[in-house]
Amino acid sequence: MDNKDILKKIFGGSGSEVNIIPVMNLDASGGELREADLPDVLPILPLRNAILFPNTVIPVTVGRPKSIQLIGDVFQSGRLLGAVTQMDAKVEDPAPGDIFRTGTLGRVIKTIEMPDNTITAIIQGVRRFDIRQINITAPYMMAEVRYRREIIPPAGDPDMDALTGSIKDAAIQIVKLSPHIPQEAGYAIKNIEGYDFIVNFIASSAEIDPPTDKVPLLDIDDLHQRALKLLELLNKHIDLLKIKDDIQKKVKSEIDQQQREYYLNNQLKTIQEELGINSEEADLTEFRTRAKEKKWSAAVAETFEKEMRKLEHINPNSADYNVQYAYVDFLLDLPWDEVSEDNLDMKNAQRVLDEDHFGLEKVKERIVEYLAVLKLKGDMKSPILCLYGPPGVGKTSLGKSIARALGRQYGRVSLGGLHDESEIRGHRKTYIGAMPGRIIQTIRRTGKSNPVIVLDEIDKVREDFHGDPASALLEVLDPEQNTTFHDNYLDIDYDLSKVLFITTANDVSGIHPALKDRMEMINVSGYLAEEKVAIAKGYLIPKQQQAHGLQEKDFQFSEAAIETIIDQYTRESGVRGLDKQIAKVARTTAKKIALEEPLPAVIGPEEVKDYLGLPTNFHDVQDGNEAPGVVTGLAWTQMGGEILFVECSPSEGKGLLSTTGNLGDVMKESVTIAYQYLKAHPQLAGVTAKELAKKDLHIHVPEGAIPKDGPSAGITMVSAMASALRGQAVRSKIAMTGEITLRGKVLPVGGIKEKILAAKRAGVKTIVLSKENEKDIKDIKPLYVEGLEFHYVNSIDEVLDFVFAA
Repeated sequence: MDNKDILKKIFGGSGSEVNIIPVMNLDASGGELREADLPDVLPILPLRNAILFPNTVIPVTVGRPKSIQLIGDVFQSGRLLGAVTQMDAKVEDPAPGDIFRTGTLGRVIKTIEMPDNTITAIIQGVRRFDIRQINITAPYMMAEVRYRREIIPPAGDPDMDALTGSIKDAAIQIVKLSPHIPQEAGYAIKNIEGYDFIVNFIASSAEIDPPTDKVPLLDIDDLHQRALKLLELLNKHIDLLKIKDDIQKKVKSEIDQQQREYYLNNQLKTIQEELGINSEEADLTEFRTRAKEKKWSAAVAETFEKEMRKLEHINPNSADYNVQYAYVDFLLDLPWDEVSEDNLDMKNAQRVLDEDHFGLEKVKERIVEYLAVLKLKGDMKSPILCLYGPPGVGKTSLGKSIARALGRQYGRVSLGGLHDESEIRGHRKTYIGAMPGRIIQTIRRTGKSNPVIVLDEIDKVREDFHGDPASALLEVLDPEQNTTFHDNYLDIDYDLSKVLFITTANDVSGIHPALKDRMEMINVSGYLAEEKVAIAKGYLIPKQQQAHGLQEKDFQFSEAAIETIIDQYTRESGVRGLDKQIAKVARTTAKKIALEEPLPAVIGPEEVKDYLGLPTNFHDVQDGNEAPGVVTGLAWTQMGGEILFVECSPSEGKGLLSTTGNLGDVMKESVTIAYQYLKAHPQLAGVTAKELAKKDLHIHVPEGAIPKDGPSAGITMVSAMASALRGQAVRSKIAMTGEITLRGKVLPVGGIKEKILAAKRAGVKTIVLSKENEKDIKDIKPLYVEGLEFHYVNSIDEVLDFVFAA
């Protein structure tokens, strides 16, 4: 039997008549029910997305056969029903577990048969109840219920008056913010009387979620508490409506602005046409005027003409017009064959370089050589220099000085972390948002074809799925190829041979081998303490004095103060940290002047400690060699040279070898080679092969939190093992560096200058190193090696003979 047949059976008639009744007619209740008249068992009507509150009337559309049967039985017999909200509105045939346990006793005032075979029942809420037990589920649910009492404040209660007034105001504000609610509803809300009816009616009518918000409201016995909760929910709903209203206004404003701009643009175009003015034609005319002043080749001129013809035939309102316009504009912005005149005064160049940087003789000498050849020949391909060394020694800033010395424009490209080849070569202009590569953009920015361009941190270029930027740099940095550098966006060959490229790096091992082969490698090593003092006096202190607006008389340092900063507050090969500490002293001085506090005539060591606080750095001092098994080694890091201590401890065992100290694989291999060499030549350690087989050796390099790696500690490892097994300490004030082989040869290592500086700082007097490193020592300025003795060796035997000599 379908819904239509059920309707005919229950309500009679054809089902075509639709009755209309006033929803707010509360007199239809037939009077108040007495406690004794309340039934203990009720038929349960599950409601979807609705909830019935006491003293309110709601229309309920009923379409499920069970619900139609229930409404018919209740309406014909004049009985009451229980209206209970479903937990999930999607459930078509709710079971007892699918409904909430709190509901409202209801009276069916009127039923209306609808054309779609459903009925609309007008139900008035009477009293709240809790379901105790559901006994019957067919033809519809029947449940035993327990009725709940309402706790209603007496009329005239000031708190309740204020609360219901606030609820009315909130409801009226919601009406104003909701365009789909008739504004007349606000007048109806103002005229509602009675605490319970105000709270229940607005709770029933509010657009809040029935299962989440309305059911908990129905569950509250105290009307005052229910009103407070309702006011909280209404305020949240108001906030949400305000946000929606703001969004609507913003969207409407943006649409109106777009329409206004479209209208004005059309008006402007019409006015320009009437006056004979055309902005697009004016731009094209300007492009051709600029093109006449360009010193480009015939091939570039031909390309320009072709691109201009394309631009002239594109509709100005088309998206392609902007792309083509930007490309032609970029062509004209590039300095084709526009070069700045070099200042060939070599003495001036030397003076400028000396003004900006202390030391760095090799770099300065190479620039002066370049100027000399340029002066004699008149033209030559620019060299490509790679300045490598620890941070803070002035590699990047040297590029600016070179540009100033030559009278050229300066540009800088940071390559640190670069992983996309398109950053170098650019994107094809057919792509959305296409841009030229960084090289061509830098040339455009400098406005000349022969600038000095610093490619910073070239050792930190990385390869990934976007391509290999290092491979793209091969064309840029090859003097034989960069005369025809091809940028994907420009799509025309550009001559980079006049550009003086200077690259910088901290670790040359990170540079692509083919890239390294194309550059002149110049080592920019760290500074001695004496050099740092000179740099601070001549460069850093005047710079910070000017930067902080100080007068020279207020910012005077004693040499001891500068040495204190260098020794106790910095740990570096360069001077970047020193510059920061001097800046901190300058800020403290500026503060004292501003507060009119007394200043020292000269800033000394005590003032430095007062301004900078407790010392933050303590250099390693070469000590501990008095004990057997402890030997000082020399290491190179990106921050410069360091000394490290290798400790060896023998113990009775089975000939096992163990290492600690966070050693890398290469360093562990050096330990193994040293041990195997002593096993093959136990007499060097003063033991027999049998005695060595019964000894366990433990190698430890202190500061275990710091990773250590590299082969240069080989001779240090074998010396420490031999010292521990002999029970004899090595010479005092001695340090060493060198790689070893299983044949006992000592191989040369790198970073010699940095290691020597570290040895001098630590108080070392004698350094042992490979004979093949002797050329590196001779290449170092005498100032750096002053006070040091060098002992050159070819084999491990020579090392041990020297360190254990009386």
